This record gives sequence, C-alpha cells and structure tokens, in this order.
Amino acid sequence: MSLYAIADTHLSLLVPKPMDIFGNRWKGYTEKLSALWKNIVKENDTVIVAGDISWGMTLEESLDDLHFIDALPGKKILIRGNHDYWWSTPSKIRAFFEKNGISSISILQNDSVVCENTLICGTRGWYSDEANAKEDADFDKITAREAMRLQMSLEDGMKKSGYDEIIVFTHFPIVFGDFVSREMLDILHKYNVKRSFFGHIHGKYALQKSFFYENVEFSLVSADFLDFRPKLIST
Repeated sequence: MSLYAIADTHLSLLVPKPMDIFGNRWKGYTEKLSALWKNIVKENDTVIVAGDISWGMTLEESLDDLHFIDALPGKKILIRGNHDYWWSTPSKIRAFFEKNGISSISILQNDSVVCENTLICGTRGWYSDEANAKEDADFDKITAREAMRLQMSLEDGMKKSGYDEIIVFTHFPIVFGDFVSREMLDILHKYNVKRSFFGHIHGKYALQKSFFYENVEFSLVSADFLDFRPKLIST
C-alpha cells in the first residue's frame, strides 16, 4: 500500500475549459492523467489531491469530474484549492458523494486521516502573488483563518494513533521563493512536521522537485509540474 500526491488536476469534463492555452504540457492532459494514474496507482493505494480539482462552479457541475476521479484506482483524499468553487460544507459534499455513488473519495477539512502509517493533515492555505493581488487586502485575515484550520487539522490528528509520520498538504505553498507564511510555518514546527506538499505553482518546470526550509522539506506536486504522474511519497 502506497501513498501518492498530485494537485491542480483542473478537470472540466462537463463544461470544457481549454487548458492548453497555458502550455503544451496541458494538451490531452485528462487522457494523460488517466493513463499514468492507472499505470502507477493500485486499488489499495491512496492519492491526496491537493486542490484545484474541478472547474465546476457547483457540485452538480463537478459531478462528471468527480466521477472521473472516483473511477480511477485507489482511495482519494481531496483538499480544497482556490479554484474549487464547487466546494461546499463538508456535510453537503459527503451527502452529495453518497447520493451519487462516489465511494472512493473523501475530503479533508479541519480534520485528519491516518493512512499507510501516516497522519495526513492540511488546508488550502494562502499565498501572496500577482494572481490574487486583488484579495491581498485581506491577506492577514485569510492567513490567520487558514492557520487556524491547519492547527485544527493537526489537533484532530493528535487524538489519533497508528502513525509514524505527520505530513501536511496545502494547495498554496507555505514557503516558495521569497514568500514565507510565518504563521503556518510556525505551526509545522509546533507539531514537528518535517514534510509538506503543495500545488498552485504552474509553468515553472525547471524547479527542484523538493527543497528544505528551516528543516522542513517542501515539495511541489502541481499536475503539470509532475507531467500528470502522481508522485510517490510513502510506501
């Protein structure tokens, strides 16, 4: 049983949204993702999908995308991204999954999951860049909220047993280039988290696969960065 990660699948099966305008790697990406996932992931494996999962604006608009993910091998754990407008309350999402026969997908929000001797925690996070500059006026407020959600996730994990390592997943990077979310990084230190995975960053394919900052290893798992191949993170 293995643990994999990927982010930014940006599926749009119901209302097609062309992604190849963002580069050649996105040409035929849905088929590429499906083929690579099926070749790598086994039924008893788990894949964490760290945000920007579907372009659907509602749960109903995302149903085809969710069925697509559900039909792929393995269990899947979803974390919200900034483009996951379909995301609702946990209770509504879980009821929607049950109603529509989505059985291999769960969500992570203010809680945690023990999987393959690993405690999985996480939240969306927040990040200051040109793409969300219009919202940066509320940067401190949003960061404080996301830091609280990360702490809630980790505190939920402290009540559990059966794991050897804590891994944190966020959609936005906690550390990237000159950017450091001090609030969230301090929480990683508080709970002795040594590995963190994130998405959101696109079009920078010469980056290192992982880097260290203050003794924490950070890894980018955006789908296009991985060339749509789920990244093995634990066996």
